[in-house]
Amino acid sequence: MSTITDTPLTLAGKTYQSRLLVGTGKYKDFKETQAAIEASGAEIVTLAVRRTNIGQNPNEPNLLDIIPPSKYTILPNTAGCFDATEAVRTCRLARELLDGHNLVKLEVLADQKTLFPNVIETLKAAEILVKENFDVMVYTSDDPIIARQLEEIGCIAVMPLAGLIGSGMGICNPYNLQIILEEAKVPVLVDAGVGTASDATIAMELGCEAVLMNSAIAHAKQPVLMAEAMKHAIIAGRKAYLAGRMPRKLYATASSPLDGLIK
Repeated sequence: MSTITDTPLTLAGKTYQSRLLVGTGKYKDFKETQAAIEASGAEIVTLAVRRTNIGQNPNEPNLLDIIPPSKYTILPNTAGCFDATEAVRTCRLARELLDGHNLVKLEVLADQKTLFPNVIETLKAAEILVKENFDVMVYTSDDPIIARQLEEIGCIAVMPLAGLIGSGMGICNPYNLQIILEEAKVPVLVDAGVGTASDATIAMELGCEAVLMNSAIAHAKQPVLMAEAMKHAIIAGRKAYLAGRMPRKLYATASSPLDGLIK
């Protein structure tokens, strides 16, 4: 039996048992979206306010009918925004549509080709949103200095990319991520780049509080099965992190003791 007790993920004063956050885009239909989210065990679900109907279009299907706020914590995001003004406006709209909801995921993109974060505009938007009492989880580069500045502004979590959005490349720079993890006093979540379950496990083994993903599940050949795999990958990675891996050694070490060896 394990003697180590874990503490739950805490964001904006609320605790969560699942450390897997999932998106809602790129599925073939709402039925598949709902089934994958349920299989993932996620408690926090993110959605792009500019691309998803959550009430702003009353004559269209509403995503909140299949992921109700009574069951999930909704994390509206600013996907598709390319400057601070757009991002702030989108967060304000989300707050209005969700009855004063303050938790948001801020992402300000640099261009359509890379979807890399524009850190200058991200910093500008973060300052405004924090002053307006939003609880800001922020998508950013894997630059430890920018991550520190976002934390100093007052963001409740920093979310460095592992790889480009939708690339499935996995954790391209674990060393920068490790520096961010060592310095941060707020939760660090990997956001973007995860392609399969082992990527999620590695992120958790490094010490990340959680992982957010969408494409890795939605673009799998069997999204619902992949969602379940990701659920277990996150749990395994967290347990491995808490257990502490053995040290790496250049040479072999016998598994059995040499004392008392018959000669």
